[in-house]
Amino acid sequence: MGISLKRLMEKLDDELQPGLFRDYCPNGLQVEGKQDINRIVTGVTACQALIDKAIELQADAIFVHHGYFWKGEDATITGMKRRRIEALLRHNISLITYHLPLDGHPTMGNNARLANLMQWSTKGGMESTPRPVGSWGNVAGVQTVQELSEQLEQQLGRKPLVIEGGSHDITTVAWCTGGAQKMIEEAHALGVDAYVSGEISESTVHFARENGIHYFSAGHHATERYGVQAVGAWLEQEFDIEHLFVDIPSPV
Repeated sequence: MGISLKRLMEKLDDELQPGLFRDYCPNGLQVEGKQDINRIVTGVTACQALIDKAIELQADAIFVHHGYFWKGEDATITGMKRRRIEALLRHNISLITYHLPLDGHPTMGNNARLANLMQWSTKGGMESTPRPVGSWGNVAGVQTVQELSEQLEQQLGRKPLVIEGGSHDITTVAWCTGGAQKMIEEAHALGVDAYVSGEISESTVHFARENGIHYFSAGHHATERYGVQAVGAWLEQEFDIEHLFVDIPSPV
């Protein structure tokens, strides 16, 4: 039972292909801990609450979507960042982070898992790249704005904020989880009826209304709980390590 940290990172890099993405943070191993991995905890964000729970669960590694060392952030290890990293080092726990590579994986990615959850059929990617992050396709049948809103709330456990872009029903939809509200422009260029993402900006409201595209802000955290779980389940099956998902709720 178990896998070496070196072998685990080789397999993750091979599967998630971070070299295909221009990201805002380092993907892969961000904090090095013990060299043998038997139990891994997954979560959305490497916050203190997740680290504390991983320590309680005696995890060897934590796998997250949102880690540290973001482009433009203060590079000093002080305050909150110091406390988090100190806890990881004290308990010899590795922190493994994949951001855009986890969004864009064709089967385990956040967008692939959201489509599976919502029973959307994927027709293509929103970007012309080797591994696009956003996707577009068809909803199951024809839905009203209210019906799609209710389905999102039922599946994600969070009521979406809806901006109606007219009175039309929905057959085609584009989606990109997390903070991808600005990609509504790409969604509109595709000619879809609706666009679903995690967050919303003030300008998103006017773009949706004036361009006739429905917008659903379904929650950054709520839309990105599923990729880390899929990767954890894959690791558990492939390498006989124990996987535990820990959800630290966030209203955003």
